[in-house]
Amino acid sequence: MSNVERNPERIRNIALVGQAGVGKTRLVDALLAAAGAEAPADSRKGAPPGESPAAAQHSISTTLLGLAWGETWINLIDTPGYADFQGAALSILPAVETVAVVIDAERGLDAMARRMLAWAEERGLCRLIIVNRIDAAASRLPTLLEALREQVGPECLALNLPAQGATRVVDCFFTPEGEADFASVAEAHERLVDQVVELDDDLMALYLEQGEALEPGQLHDPFEAALRQGHLVPVCFVSAATGAGVEALLEVFARLMPNPLEGNPPPFLRQLPDGGEQAVAARADPQAHVLAHVVRIEHDPYLGKLALFRVHQGSVGRDTRLFAGEARKPFRIGTLLRFEGRRPREVARCGPGELCALTKVEEATLGDVLHDSHDEDHIRLRPVALPAPVFGLAIQATRPGDEQRLFEALAKLVEEDPGLEVAQDGVTQETVLRGLGELHLRTTLEQLAQRFKVEVDTSTPSIAYRETIAATAEGQYRHKKQSGGAGQFGEVVLRVEPLPRGAGVEFTDTIRGGAIPASLLPAVEKGVRQGLAGGALAGYPLQDLRVTVLDGKTHPVDSKEIAFVIAGRKAFLEAVRQASPLVLEPFSELSVEAPGHAMGDLTADLTASRGRILDTQTLGDLVSLQALVPLAEVLDYPHRLNALTGGAGTYGLRFSHYEPAPESVQKRLIGAYRPRDAEG
Repeated sequence: MSNVERNPERIRNIALVGQAGVGKTRLVDALLAAAGAEAPADSRKGAPPGESPAAAQHSISTTLLGLAWGETWINLIDTPGYADFQGAALSILPAVETVAVVIDAERGLDAMARRMLAWAEERGLCRLIIVNRIDAAASRLPTLLEALREQVGPECLALNLPAQGATRVVDCFFTPEGEADFASVAEAHERLVDQVVELDDDLMALYLEQGEALEPGQLHDPFEAALRQGHLVPVCFVSAATGAGVEALLEVFARLMPNPLEGNPPPFLRQLPDGGEQAVAARADPQAHVLAHVVRIEHDPYLGKLALFRVHQGSVGRDTRLFAGEARKPFRIGTLLRFEGRRPREVARCGPGELCALTKVEEATLGDVLHDSHDEDHIRLRPVALPAPVFGLAIQATRPGDEQRLFEALAKLVEEDPGLEVAQDGVTQETVLRGLGELHLRTTLEQLAQRFKVEVDTSTPSIAYRETIAATAEGQYRHKKQSGGAGQFGEVVLRVEPLPRGAGVEFTDTIRGGAIPASLLPAVEKGVRQGLAGGALAGYPLQDLRVTVLDGKTHPVDSKEIAFVIAGRKAFLEAVRQASPLVLEPFSELSVEAPGHAMGDLTADLTASRGRILDTQTLGDLVSLQALVPLAEVLDYPHRLNALTGGAGTYGLRFSHYEPAPESVQKRLIGAYRPRDAEG
């Protein structure tokens, strides 16, 4: 067990992100080995417990590890690199001060790396680029470094350079001496100094006017300021396979990356009574009220529900009572864990800047702010913008009687993975599982079978179509039912009119003179909402319209709530059918990166899929393009992309908006719809 003191000044929190296959997990192994922490010989050999064989050679979930280097404690978070698991990678970012983007020396800056750099910049996190596998692409490194400066910006500068045929690296910051395989160490050092002193006028004057060499200690504060402001994105070279640059990288982590006191403060917001929000500054003070937040949920068969959390303010101990979010009832901490190497170890207390885990904590969910006083009830962390789950499968338990176990298992998986979503289709009564891609869904099904012993049957991926109207129309319905005793009576007249795309649904009334009593208007709205959910044309929810109740009639005895629910629904459906209803289909924004020779085939394929090319760029030997494509046309896109690029293409997909579906699609969906005419 390490004896490193874990006060905020000595802690570094770093997320390793990047495309699958760039060697992040092997790099973690090398860092753990160099630091003398535990590291298995081959952590990717087969699928670890709880991990899917669908991605056995790559991480599919975030992993927290801890190691000591000198007097510094470094928390590393190894994140998944597949686009399908971006939700897990992005949701962890608020836990760190530094995002280290790992790229492959041969492949260069790929689409995932660019997205992660942009997300980190938007979040105000310090960025570092780690070039791995320098031993496999030594001849490409000079070109790669120049390409990074072109693609990221002039703030992208080398902290070290490969030397002796990429078998080691030479430092360009602390002790800029020796010869590199390419470029000048002295010039690289001068570039770094020039970049960081630009933010300090006094230091700039000392440096320029007096011509004095500056010591690394003098440069520390402006270096941190340059990182915080995005004025510097350092580049480090390493080979996880040979060990070249591994210890140098640990030195960079310990001596140059920001501690919790130096990074940009986390974006906490307090909800105000008037609906506005106010920024809240967390203080790394162990004596202050607790402010922490949950960055990952796991369900362990032995430890129960685990909540991985980051402490920003105060201290959390075994005797601490915490609230999760706006919960009124506190919960007691059971076991408190901290990670050393890959192993969790029980501890008595965690202070500011630390990453720890709580066991058997049912109250906490992903993103919750944990606090120890009701004074912080309305504080939340600004959420990370996550990609929307757009690929779907309708699933049902294979074995009769497994339905409850299936729902419980799905609830746990959704808690763990912010990229998953489960919904009940109000029309078909299907359970629909949505994720970020085919691999994501396949992996989830494997976890259902392996972890939870639930087998499921699946059907064709469902598309979240919607309905709307293109014209204004009125509808009227009188519900009258007599069956012996008291009857049912209700009459509703209403109007529907279209709203702009994305406006949602508005419900209002212009009732005068009590034609429908105010006490029964909620029943009318309930009926309208039922009609909205069930659709009128092809069974899909309606959106982007306004419903106005115009008139109605009541009966002094028989007018009951149920009568106005039914009358409201049927008047609404009658109006919609006369208002030129149409089916909307979801469009997605598709980004693709592939070898340049595949550009013609890629654009032809997307055009044939009703796609619209928005932008294309040439990035050295690669091309990137952005397009808007109907989601229904890209369900099999991973297979098509592999075929068109020989497996060398990568893609990202996120929901964009809805547009009217083509007439052929509308006819097919309308023809397949079998409405249910329920009275209640």
